[in-house]
Amino acid sequence: MPPGPFISGDSRVVTLLNARSFHVLLDDSLVDKAGTLDGTYMPSLALFGGHRPLAFLDAADPHHATLKCVMIRLAAARMHHVAPSFGAAFTAMFDAVEIIGDDAAAKAYKWLVFQLHPLASKAVKPWFLEDLLLHTFRLPAFLVRRDYAELTAYFADVAAGVLDDTEKADPGAIPRDELLHNLVFLAIFNSYGGYMFFLPHLVKWLARGGPELHARLAGEVRGVVPADTGKAITLVAVEKMPLVKSVVWEALRMNPPVEFQYGRARRDTVVESHDAAYKVKKGEMLFGYQTLATRDEHVFKRGGEFVPDRFVACGDGERRRMLDHVVWSNGPETAVGNKQCPRKDMVVAVGRLMVAELFRRYDTFTATVEEMPVEPVVTFTSLTRAAAAGHGTGSVRA
Repeated sequence: MPPGPFISGDSRVVTLLNARSFHVLLDDSLVDKAGTLDGTYMPSLALFGGHRPLAFLDAADPHHATLKCVMIRLAAARMHHVAPSFGAAFTAMFDAVEIIGDDAAAKAYKWLVFQLHPLASKAVKPWFLEDLLLHTFRLPAFLVRRDYAELTAYFADVAAGVLDDTEKADPGAIPRDELLHNLVFLAIFNSYGGYMFFLPHLVKWLARGGPELHARLAGEVRGVVPADTGKAITLVAVEKMPLVKSVVWEALRMNPPVEFQYGRARRDTVVESHDAAYKVKKGEMLFGYQTLATRDEHVFKRGGEFVPDRFVACGDGERRRMLDHVVWSNGPETAVGNKQCPRKDMVVAVGRLMVAELFRRYDTFTATVEEMPVEPVVTFTSLTRAAAAGHGTGSVRA
């Protein structure tokens, strides 16, 4: 739920729950998104080094365009590293049959909690304690100041070349300190936070798909990149895997990484649903629950079901029509908008690479799924190697 008194001045929202009404939130001419990333609550700028990150700026803000161009350029410059880096990490993870966390991940997670705690749901029992502890007052930013300072110092070091290049390319456009804090936000909130939510859901749906889906995926992947060649799976290769692409889009449709979208009406307007229309006044907060909008059965047949080949078993026109309503990135999958996630293409690429790497290496797998408030815990219980009779065992969690 959007945060209430003591955290926000006005917790009232107009809720949009289907695909047609939800699209109002994607129209920059109708909604102002300044400070609305977390809805009726704006985290303390102390969490961001005193700067307002790109995600909290409205598209009409001149500073938004400058920052967005830099972030997109940086993301594009790193795209050719995605496939080899992911392949190496994937192999190392499954060779070890475990995922090992580190101190940096704990600091990043803590920083995210201090931003998003008012939006938490079913994280603390009993529920009245959750309201008292997480939804009533801001957690003080000074409690995470040291962790954030260490994360910022790390990025200042490893991204020094990126910061130098940006200053040379656009001298004076963005102060180095502000760019640094935006890089931290992009890397942790957009990337780490997004993958932390998306990838476990992707594996969850694959696990539930069972051996028949696994066999189809393995056949498609190995038809493009045979398992015994030792060749790396590239972004060009996964473009030739329609079922892999469909599975990733379907996972993003069923469980969008950012479930809640907000925007403040720029003017009096009429919001249309499938069968009704509603007047909205200038300044009112619009709140879209994306998980319902992207499962809308007026748009998607069997919208509440995971259909792995949904985007394969149709013509180009129908596929495009459906992808117009896959809006996990704060915009249609078929377009690029001002307020869309600057790492949109990278998220999709990583999802496809994960599926491709998994089914080039394994024929099938089984796993248990425990649904949790934020993301599911998926524990692999068996892994059947490609062209091998034996089963790998372990307790790998995703």
